[in-house]
Amino acid sequence: MSEPQESARSVLVTGGNRGIGRAIAEAFLAQGDKVAVTTRNGGGPDGALDVRCDVTDPEQVEAAYAEVEAAHGPVEVLVANAGITKDTLLLRMSEDDWSSVIETNLTGSFRLAKRASKGMLRLKRGRIIFISSVVGLLGSGGQVNYAASKAGLVGMARSIARELGSRGITANVVAPGFVETDMTEALTDAQKDAIKAQVPLGRYASTDEVASVVTWLASDGAGYVTGAVIPVDGGLGMGH
Repeated sequence: MSEPQESARSVLVTGGNRGIGRAIAEAFLAQGDKVAVTTRNGGGPDGALDVRCDVTDPEQVEAAYAEVEAAHGPVEVLVANAGITKDTLLLRMSEDDWSSVIETNLTGSFRLAKRASKGMLRLKRGRIIFISSVVGLLGSGGQVNYAASKAGLVGMARSIARELGSRGITANVVAPGFVETDMTEALTDAQKDAIKAQVPLGRYASTDEVASVVTWLASDGAGYVTGAVIPVDGGLGMGH
């Protein structure tokens, strides 16, 4: 029998100031966990430790972990959510359009997971959850860089799952589809209708629906789930 888990865990959510990341942070706070969020410009939810961090800077990542560990103890649940898009067609995609998206979404997640694993190995437990996208599995015109970065998270998570599983550490991926956020609000009604027509459930996800899958993956009930890719996409990417 493993020791009972303390009720309040040290949770770190990157990109926790808006959209999916904020909903995830709020869901862990509602459970009574000690939550830290990283943001580039501040504005995390009430009750969370708001840490400034650009995940493309290794020194900032190290400093962020030091701040979180001092306040909440070693990170027991990492949710790597911070991400950017620089959408354009392949032939117009600049070196920077490519490298900046890969650096933030994929390499940033690598840095976060590597640093979190140090504390998790000492604790002999931990949950690493990467926020990917249905686009990483289905592809999307104009998003070669973003899709590649999000697909890369799957290979990373499954390799970590194999490497660290014997130490009580799980690594999983959540792949949201279209979600009601500031990013989707900018679409025209015609664009929104066209997207909904592709989704069997005929609607967008709420950020809370994504957050509830993340909190479940971090719960005792998901202790035997690792290396999984869980879609929250209304059936859009079925079978992928």
